[in-house]
Amino acid sequence: MTDVGGGTPAAAGGPDVDVLVIGGGAAGLVTALQLAKLGHSVHVVEARERPGGFVSEHELAGIRLDSGAESFATRKGTVAALAAEVGLGDDVVAPNRAGAWVRWNGGTAPLPAAGILGIPGVPLADDVRRVIGWGGSLRAYLDRLMPLLRVRPEHDLGDIVRRRMGRRVLDRLVTPVVAGVHSADPSDVDVRTVAPGLTQAMTTQGSLSGAVMALREQAPAGSQVQGIVGGMHRLISALEEQLAFYGGTLETGTRVVSLQRSGEAGLDDRPDARPLWSVELARATAPSTPSATPPPTSAAPASPVPRRVTARALVVAAGFRPALTLLADAGVAALPAATAWPEPASVAIATLVVDDARLDAHPRGTGVLVAPGTTGVTAKALTHATAKWAWLAAQLPPHRHVLRLSYGRGGETLVEPELATVVADASTLLGVPLSVADVVDSDLVRWDDSLAFATVGHKARVAQLSEAVAAVPGLDVVGAWVSGTGLAATVEQAKTTASGIAAELRGHARLPR
Repeated sequence: MTDVGGGTPAAAGGPDVDVLVIGGGAAGLVTALQLAKLGHSVHVVEARERPGGFVSEHELAGIRLDSGAESFATRKGTVAALAAEVGLGDDVVAPNRAGAWVRWNGGTAPLPAAGILGIPGVPLADDVRRVIGWGGSLRAYLDRLMPLLRVRPEHDLGDIVRRRMGRRVLDRLVTPVVAGVHSADPSDVDVRTVAPGLTQAMTTQGSLSGAVMALREQAPAGSQVQGIVGGMHRLISALEEQLAFYGGTLETGTRVVSLQRSGEAGLDDRPDARPLWSVELARATAPSTPSATPPPTSAAPASPVPRRVTARALVVAAGFRPALTLLADAGVAALPAATAWPEPASVAIATLVVDDARLDAHPRGTGVLVAPGTTGVTAKALTHATAKWAWLAAQLPPHRHVLRLSYGRGGETLVEPELATVVADASTLLGVPLSVADVVDSDLVRWDDSLAFATVGHKARVAQLSEAVAAVPGLDVVGAWVSGTGLAATVEQAKTTASGIAAELRGHARLPR
């Protein structure tokens, strides 16, 4: 049998591994580590030359920076607990409390402090009036006076905000925040997904702003996001190391050619044989990494391929489109039709390392969100990384700063910006004229196949998909497109999935989700 991990060969007639995980992003690595800790042999295959998926890195001006996710939501403490589990607990930190700003046609101002997804809890507060003016604040305050009438359950966040508080709140506050967090328009997202409990709180409080304040009072104190000293990419390296420690193996630069279960196409016609998955692997035809110069990885190089690997269970941890193809190939019936899924978005992150002492004052806090339709700027957001993270500023020479600008909105074709455009956008958003000569180093990383989990109807599609996958023994699927936006949801679902697979391998039925 194939010795997939370089360890003890599988017994004759048995599977190569207990579990094969297809996809080495955060979801795949967490699933694999959990299974390895439970005593199962696990092998992970990743098409790119290094693992991590959207939690990746690149090197600019001699320092390693996040090229994808650079923070995580603190809800339930899920990611912080994982960081502690892999030895990074002492490196979990909160960002600068200064907060972000918002830019719209006509101005730039700090985001109001008392809000949820940009929905203000105090419509007449000074920081709210600064963004939407007296007229917008008075219109938003009508929410407190309007009766709350419902004839059906409400799902459309944009419609709720527009009816209760008016267009300015929606356009200048809510849309920039929702687009930045969920890569979607508020009218496309399900309020129950992005703001759980909000509509119920509206019923008890009698208004949208009252519901916002009630939910804020229930939320734990402290920052809603955290990061890791050195960058989020350290979490991936730590997961790799832990996986190897517990006997799991990781193979990069390898793609899946085909897969089938025993009993199909003569793979195993023994009537008493336990069903196995047989997966044909081949060298990835177009190796790709988010950065032009891939950093070193502890993963083993791809083994000689093509070859077949057999496993008792299979976990699909690939991106949206490849995962749907793999699940169909695995024989999953009753999958949602391809036309039922929205078009995934593409996002580009441009990173600049610049030398300019004027940025030492952090002129726009930790960054700027941009309202759609704002003229004079093409970026949808800017993160002043050295203002946001004290550890990063401490690693750089005086007056050196790291800026991250995001491009690409849902429903629009992504046009990758030139360096001059990125610098011009940074100048506009920060209120500090910069030039290309100030740029010490730069990089542009494109992320495709990003599916907004929060869109209306997506939870129903995922529920249908999960039910169909559960009907196939020894098969499951993980990843942000099925778990929800953000690393916290991804980690939680990955661990739950691993426990279910482990139970099935022991001969028990998996619990329904």
